[in-house]
Amino acid sequence: MKRFIDHQELARDSRFVRQENTLSTVMSELPDDVDKVVEVFEAFDPMIEKATRGTSAEALYDEYGPSFALVAVNDPLKPTDSAVKTRLMMRMHGIFVGELQALEGAGRSLWDFPDAPWEFKMNMARQCWDEARHVQIFEKLLDHVGAKPGMYPESTFLFECACSDDPAMRVAGVNRGLEGLACDVFRDMIRYAEETDDEKMKQAIDYVLADELTHVRFGSEWVREFTKGDPEHYERAQDFRRQVDKQFSFGGSRSDREDAAIPIATEVRKEAGFTEEELSELSTLSADGPSRVTIKAAAKILRERHKARVAAREGAPA
Repeated sequence: MKRFIDHQELARDSRFVRQENTLSTVMSELPDDVDKVVEVFEAFDPMIEKATRGTSAEALYDEYGPSFALVAVNDPLKPTDSAVKTRLMMRMHGIFVGELQALEGAGRSLWDFPDAPWEFKMNMARQCWDEARHVQIFEKLLDHVGAKPGMYPESTFLFECACSDDPAMRVAGVNRGLEGLACDVFRDMIRYAEETDDEKMKQAIDYVLADELTHVRFGSEWVREFTKGDPEHYERAQDFRRQVDKQFSFGGSRSDREDAAIPIATEVRKEAGFTEEELSELSTLSADGPSRVTIKAAAKILRERHKARVAAREGAPA
């Protein structure tokens, strides 16, 4: 079996539509500037449209144009939101495919480094077992919220960020970056489940979150072990983790800002072994990006332009 596969080589069955990863990367670099945000999303409009065709996001694109992707990521999940059911299904689907990629990432870590210590291989095998269970749990939660696998596009952004050919950087990306992001997302989903009295969702995600704490600790231990006696190597691994964390901020959507869609789960991360210094650094590097005011203004412009283009094609007044 091939080692060190590219994210484009991840196999899926015919239910899934693959979405290009470029937009996810660009979002982490967006400035707090309405015109620039509009410019970027206009440029990516064809790619966004292509990714929605054949999925349940197609109707959202037809109504909102490229702005639907902007608002879906940057708005907090609230029970009072008129579109909350659709946004809940989209987020749950994103978590489901994220767990698939986490399983694939842990499996690749087990296979890609044949000379790694036996204890590392056992930890990665344990993580594969956990991730396989998580895939099953979130497949059931998809059904619980009225969704199904393949209903929305899949981006392999998470896998791409987490697959360095250096074992220290691999666990820094997978176990510190990706699993750290999972801590934030799952804590927020538990908050939503509590607000909606959804005990089934709350309990299921709480069980998964407990596993994520262990996976983060695996990363902490093995980054230190793989870089032992080599401070420069350790700092390179930390730099890679910072890069992943910056990309996972999605332009401030996941941050400590008051308007963040997904707040950083500080207490959970402390329990998982993140230091105060790391949390402070994460708070700083994830804070950049457009405010919600900017996002809403840009989304309004994008939707109006989309409507005008559709009307022009159909020969009707905009």
